[in-house]
Amino acid sequence: MSAAARAVRTGLASRGADASPRPAPAAVLALLAALVAGVAVLSLGTGAVAIPPGRVVDVLRAGRAGASADPGLLRDVAIVLDIRMPRTLVGLAVGALLAVSGALLQGLFRNPLADPALIGVSSGSTVAVAGVIVLGHRFATGPLPFEVLPVAAFLGALAATALLYAIATRRGRTSIATMLLAGVALAALSMAGTGFLAFLSDDRQLRDLSFWTLGAVGGATWTKLAAILPMLALTFAAAPFLARALNALVLGEAEAFHLGIAVQRVKALAVLTIAVAVGAAVATAGPVGFVGLVVPHAVRIVAGPDHRVLLPASALLGAALLVAADMVARVAVAPAELPIGIVTALIGAPYFLWLLLRRSTVLDA
Repeated sequence: MSAAARAVRTGLASRGADASPRPAPAAVLALLAALVAGVAVLSLGTGAVAIPPGRVVDVLRAGRAGASADPGLLRDVAIVLDIRMPRTLVGLAVGALLAVSGALLQGLFRNPLADPALIGVSSGSTVAVAGVIVLGHRFATGPLPFEVLPVAAFLGALAATALLYAIATRRGRTSIATMLLAGVALAALSMAGTGFLAFLSDDRQLRDLSFWTLGAVGGATWTKLAAILPMLALTFAAAPFLARALNALVLGEAEAFHLGIAVQRVKALAVLTIAVAVGAAVATAGPVGFVGLVVPHAVRIVAGPDHRVLLPASALLGAALLVAADMVARVAVAPAELPIGIVTALIGAPYFLWLLLRRSTVLDA
């Protein structure tokens, strides 16, 4: 093992919650993949018309061709493949994007309190998408395609992340207190901008904006899924290249530079990747909070702080968590649907308070 690898391993070990043995990374990833598959099957069967998991598996095996041979499957095939499948896949994608962006933010800022929604990154995307919803028709001759929203959300998230990093970092050290306070300020500014846009909107735009800002994947379609797949692919393509660098950044930026890490390039790539992930998630499901905070921290407790495991494990757990929250949103107030942002906030806010109490000295950093 090289001296650089030993230094990084030592730094990661010092960041771990304890020295107890951890499960093998392959076992963790396999268990989480099985969890994602199980949650997805349950999601495909959950709704106004309940379909048992065994029946869902039969539908997936038979497909449309099998339904033509078995008329009894026609109704379930239509429900599973045409209505619930795009919703479930979009939920998996959004959960994975939010969790990976949270893990990247926490690695970049070197603190588990970083979360896209908590520190204003999602708010930057929100005000950009709100601007497109309310003002976009003034610059287009017809309805704006959905593909415009991820681009606007990406630009908003990019501006918020870059500004936040510039404010919170001095001489290569990130102040956690400054980061949190700057995030609150950015979120407040974004809220003011979104409120002003809501004031300018008509009744239809106001309904769309109000429902969207609460977070939901109920309007998922194959078109929306196709629109965010390129951003999903870009995020997952960049994550492995960032894993080693984020491991080295645990030691500090100066130490990472001496280990051969191009620190400024890594920071720029991390900011771009976070903006892509958050932009795609917010444009598709609205500003869903706390997934990026809860998931990476939970994975870190079980699997350790090594980003080579943390990033893919966070993607899997984030996908499962968001789809599970969507199932709760569907049945909690049936026949109506609860906004998914309310469900994730009910999970994440108490967790965040517990994390603050557990790490009571973090704001002194």
